[in-house]
Amino acid sequence: MLKANEPAHKSTHEPALDTLPDPRQRRLRAWLTNVKYYLGLIVLIALGALTSPHAADGSNIFLSAANFSDVFRQVANVGVMSVGMTLVIITAGIDLSVGSVMGFGSVLTAILLTTPGSNTASWTALGLDAVSIFIIVCGVGGLLARRKRAKGASGVHVRRHGPRMAVGFVCALLACAYAWHQLPVKVSLWTVLWMVPLAGLAIGALNGWIITRGRMQPFIVTLAAMVGVMGVARLVAGQDTAVYSIYSGSNATTDIELLRALLFGVVPVPTLFFVVIALIADFVLNRTVFGKYLYAIGGNEKCARISGLKVDRNKIAAYAISGMLSALVGVLYAAQYRQGKADAGVGWELDAIAAVVIGGTSLMGGVGRIAGTVAGVLIFGFLGNILLLNNIDSNTQLVMKGLIIVVAVFLQQTRMDPRTMFARLGGRKGVTTSPAQRQASSSGSAAEKR
Repeated sequence: MLKANEPAHKSTHEPALDTLPDPRQRRLRAWLTNVKYYLGLIVLIALGALTSPHAADGSNIFLSAANFSDVFRQVANVGVMSVGMTLVIITAGIDLSVGSVMGFGSVLTAILLTTPGSNTASWTALGLDAVSIFIIVCGVGGLLARRKRAKGASGVHVRRHGPRMAVGFVCALLACAYAWHQLPVKVSLWTVLWMVPLAGLAIGALNGWIITRGRMQPFIVTLAAMVGVMGVARLVAGQDTAVYSIYSGSNATTDIELLRALLFGVVPVPTLFFVVIALIADFVLNRTVFGKYLYAIGGNEKCARISGLKVDRNKIAAYAISGMLSALVGVLYAAQYRQGKADAGVGWELDAIAAVVIGGTSLMGGVGRIAGTVAGVLIFGFLGNILLLNNIDSNTQLVMKGLIIVVAVFLQQTRMDPRTMFARLGGRKGVTTSPAQRQASSSGSAAEKR
């Protein structure tokens, strides 16, 4: 029998009020989601300061300006590469060719700086640069034309590719003529800074074109590119030359030393490249339509296509940017270590992927932040520095890096929810929640998607 004030029908779909997540818990979880990687970095720096050996004068070696400068110099190259990798992984892709493109870029840099006249490296760079400039001009022209059509009156619009292609061809010809004029003498650093990255852009665009047009897995395509580009780099360098040495003022111009300088005596120039590129990429992802498209493609590519997004073009652009930044790292590497090597970037792709994953970017796509990638790069850099100062061998460092990657992915999948963590570790799929609970907790996880 029903009691006096009991309703005749109880809703079986509405959860009890005491089972709904506390708003304070949701806010705390959202805050932890945003700052968890920075907290890890702060804890790591504090640990390094506590465990650091001391110099003869009693100063803390880890906290010294010279040590921080070394760390910033070491992480700058991987950091620039990781920014491009972040864009690719947000689209649910992967780029395993970044290390080989970096080695290829170092070889082109070394040969262009030290060997006057036309050679295999100069012809290769000029050809790839012409392709890149043609693609950039045609792409920008097409974007401007679409915006003009969108603002104009409705009606039938005739697409005219001829003028854009003609302008692209002329721009590519002028740029190659400018570079060709410098080949009889040693190429300047400023010319190398645009020739080599554009060569990497062409390689990345080719990767993206094969992936999108051939409907092939990014893992397979970029794995093949990793092997093929390294082979091209060795062919360009020559069978008998494993390393091209660079001596400023001797076989190369002295302006190469600018990339080895320290700003204010602490900040290396490569670190400045890293900071500027990271800021630009963060702005692009959060403030531009292109960035929103990348998140949409990674979140659900099929829905993005149905919505009318140019999925293929945006994915090609992401891979092209990744290739361009990897080749730029080759320039920075050649300037720092005064050499160009075809295999200089072996294993760097794994470091870049690890830094991106540590920074919270999901390998499934659609979720990621440049700020998190920067934190991941710094975590790896300071971790290696701490282990080195405490005389920990390199093998142990690799083990610890592997453990950190596994823990980071586990935290991503469980969204730092203790109940889900214990459920996963106990062999259960997770904690069952009602629709109202999921809707109430969704606001806490929405911050992850930016």
